[in-house]
Amino acid sequence: MTLQSAVPVRTRPQVPGKIGQSTTRSDGVPKVKGEFEYSSDLWMEGMLWGATLRSPHPSAIIRSLDTSAAEAVPGVYAVLTHEDVPGRKVYGMEVPDQPVLAWERVRYVGEPVALVAADHPETARRALEKIEVDYEVLEPLTDAEEALREDAPKLHPSGNLLKHVHIVHGDVEKAASEAEVVVEGEYEVGMQDQAFLGPESGLAVPDGQGGVDLYVSTQWLHIDQKQICESLGLPPERVRLTLSGVGGAFGGREDLSMQIHACLLALETGRPVKMVYNREESFYGHVHRHPCRMRYEHGAKKDGTLLYVKARIVLDGGAYASSSNAVCLNAGTFACGPYRVPNALVDSYMLYTNNPPCGAMRGFGAVQVCFAYEAQMDRLAKKLGMDPVELRIKNAIEPGDRFPFGQEVPYPAPVAEILRRVKEMPLPEEKEFAGRDVRELPGGVSNVTHGEGVVRGVGYAVGFKNIGFSAGFDDYSTARVTLAAEDGEPLARVHTAAAEVGQGLVTVEAQIARTELGVERVEVMNADTSVGSAGSSSASRQTYVTGSAVKLACEAVRKRLFERAAAELGEDPECLALEDGWVVRDGEALVPVADLLEGEEIEETVEYHHRPTEPLDERGQGDAHLQFAFAAHRAVVEVDAELGLVRVVEIATAQDVGKAINPQAVEGQIEGGVAQGLGLALLEEIQVKEGRIQNASFTDYLLPTILDMPPVRSEILELADPEAPYGLKGVGEPPTISSTAAIVAALRDATGRELTRVPVRPEHIVGEGAGRGVGDVVGR
Repeated sequence: MTLQSAVPVRTRPQVPGKIGQSTTRSDGVPKVKGEFEYSSDLWMEGMLWGATLRSPHPSAIIRSLDTSAAEAVPGVYAVLTHEDVPGRKVYGMEVPDQPVLAWERVRYVGEPVALVAADHPETARRALEKIEVDYEVLEPLTDAEEALREDAPKLHPSGNLLKHVHIVHGDVEKAASEAEVVVEGEYEVGMQDQAFLGPESGLAVPDGQGGVDLYVSTQWLHIDQKQICESLGLPPERVRLTLSGVGGAFGGREDLSMQIHACLLALETGRPVKMVYNREESFYGHVHRHPCRMRYEHGAKKDGTLLYVKARIVLDGGAYASSSNAVCLNAGTFACGPYRVPNALVDSYMLYTNNPPCGAMRGFGAVQVCFAYEAQMDRLAKKLGMDPVELRIKNAIEPGDRFPFGQEVPYPAPVAEILRRVKEMPLPEEKEFAGRDVRELPGGVSNVTHGEGVVRGVGYAVGFKNIGFSAGFDDYSTARVTLAAEDGEPLARVHTAAAEVGQGLVTVEAQIARTELGVERVEVMNADTSVGSAGSSSASRQTYVTGSAVKLACEAVRKRLFERAAAELGEDPECLALEDGWVVRDGEALVPVADLLEGEEIEETVEYHHRPTEPLDERGQGDAHLQFAFAAHRAVVEVDAELGLVRVVEIATAQDVGKAINPQAVEGQIEGGVAQGLGLALLEEIQVKEGRIQNASFTDYLLPTILDMPPVRSEILELADPEAPYGLKGVGEPPTISSTAAIVAALRDATGRELTRVPVRPEHIVGEGAGRGVGDVVGR
């Protein structure tokens, strides 16, 4: 049997480009031309098709399960239930609480109950319909606030409270007695989907000796492997994973979807098994951004100096834990914003409900609280009669300050600087409405307005986010670098298990190798589990952590090469350098690298661990995070106040990236992040009613298109982090965090509405009392 369309072992030859240079991505042209091979393109002669039976109920007891009719369907090779899971029957990245296949009860609509493998996908689908499940339907618990009550029904043996982060900083009560102005507000963020274009898919291939190879799109090969091994009851050497083409991720591929299921079916049938979700199933098959309700209170002096912040944050984790504990931690630690807050009381709660499971999504807890604390800063500025940007600058944190969770603010922390920069950028010209292209008006090509009732608004927001894993997690990455001679020229090979999910990491790895080894030809090997873990492609960490591992491995290879050159030439290795495939001294070419290798490769494997972090103590204090990245946004919007239609005219942003490894890719990350922030502000929400998703399709789940995206004016700051490779900072998440808050701030400026919930809908803008918040300004 031959695997068709699987990514080969050696691939992705790179075009020239070193650190700090914009360089063409090797996967760019194939993706544009439709030639890039995604995991859904995998094909193998003789393969079967896997399919999943899912619960139609958000909460129910499974009284009986009969698969006999499905087993009798011609073309069906296997029907599996929880009884066929040979190892641990539950899995989970942080908390192993999610059944591989449900037994006894189901906790959300779409929970997997049984599997089928058949010779055709339609045969598998028809077989699923013949599986008989007798459910005793229960009343679902779908409100996180209700789940927090002591008398609420318990969804898990441990109860409904998954995590509580309690942060006490200073003396809030004393500060409250001294506050001259207080503003309060309640805010809500809806459930957002990662909305990647490539649905969950993969191919499991049995090796005929009780092991299995899995080709899959994922964000973390080794955590997948660990969970699969535990459920299959197999050691890691018997379960080998190879990354296949990933059609977007944004956090939605951190958790398992079809991985264990495909492997179970392949081992049961002895045949390769392919699984591909359709779009509706994809909505059920991955986690989403946590819906959130927040209550805030800010107290300040009359001159705008913040005295205290109180925050109560309630996050809906859905039926299972996923990465909710880390999201809860982030929401708590970033709850006060990038501001100097001498006194704070923060409570962040994560609850189990019978809603779809929630987990990682770009911004990871920081998005929700940024929407709330930035709305609070605007309320405070309005009450004080201050410019909202000047209020932010007055209270901006600086290196050496302390966050409310006790950690010292590191250098650089250019909050005031990025705010000044976005404010100083020229505003887009206001055009006359008469004669304008309808695509430039609210409502766009639907042509519902010609400028009547259209008003313009401007809003600002600033946000920040941790880079890397936190709170004591041993975050590391492994890189293997080989230097060889091929066709008389030096060739560097880089091998890591880091998942390329569209962010451009493969290009960065090649840039590092080209910079450190002075060679033009670099091959980045396909990511798989034959090399040590690189951790997850999440938390904006891969360039920092895997980049550091690649850099260190290159340095180790270079050291050995110089030792060899010194022995042959009688030179001091400390005086040697690499340039354009030559060993040089003071600019003088001494010997070609290819000649030094003489058919013998130099290979080094290195693990990079970043500096340790620590968990929070009982008062929520501790050096919990590795690094912080900051971004500020200014949004300009036009709103038809009569129809509630919105057009975002422009987004301006300033972001500190430490070092732009690939400037063009940085620009792309910023624009992509803004698109997701805009989606959350105006369009994107998974509608869940009584635990059931109402809009599980891209017809009904609204995404920004090219017609919705405004021009993005960006300024990139390169303030080097002294502890990071090349001084870099993670780039991917900050563009999403404060862009949502800035757009809604601009809508408030245009309409005068409170707008305390996202996404903002037309009915929030128009109508009697639309969009009013429950927490109006309170003055003292």
